[in-house]
Amino acid sequence: MEPAFWHQRWAAQQIGFHQAQVNPYLRNAWPELGLAVGSQVLVPLCGKSLDLLWLAEQGHRVLGVELSREAVAAFFEAHQLTPVVEPRGVFEVWRAGAIELWCGDFFALTENDLHGCAGFYDRAALIALPPPMRQSYFSHLGRLLPAPAQGLLVTLEYDQALIDGPPFCVRDVEVRQGFAGWQVAELEQHLIAQDSPRFVAAGVRTLLERVYRLTR
Repeated sequence: MEPAFWHQRWAAQQIGFHQAQVNPYLRNAWPELGLAVGSQVLVPLCGKSLDLLWLAEQGHRVLGVELSREAVAAFFEAHQLTPVVEPRGVFEVWRAGAIELWCGDFFALTENDLHGCAGFYDRAALIALPPPMRQSYFSHLGRLLPAPAQGLLVTLEYDQALIDGPPFCVRDVEVRQGFAGWQVAELEQHLIAQDSPRFVAAGVRTLLERVYRLTR
């Protein structure tokens, strides 16, 4: 998707992907990764997610990356945090306590930016990207994260012919191919069509959410 698409979505507050609570899969599955307190965690395409705050409350240093400056500002305002804002290369970094939100293009990150990163959390990044960009995402994430690294990934599967994304359908085979070289373990899967009126209205009867643990 072009940057203008996401800027327009945030400007119009068309942000159905934003959850008003901490993701339950994150609460349930994150402890299984066993990342040490103080570890840095990457959250790509993070928006103003409450999950950022939850990860920080678990003792992690959180590095979120978000294209929309409006989303970044909204996160700090919502939690009454006063950030220090400073430029870093092509990014504008907003920092308060253990949370850093890097405003800019995820694909502009370098290995040096994440040299101390031990894990990542992706609930709405991969499924926000169309197929050509997903291949770039897999390769870029693989280059950025040092070994060893662990991650938690949430995906959706449905009949893409009935309704276009985002969020896009990302099938299990694509996850396993994209993360070739990683250990990919599916932790949970749930049918959630009953909770998604937009998909039901489009004729989607099977909407499957999968949760993966990724280990490098």
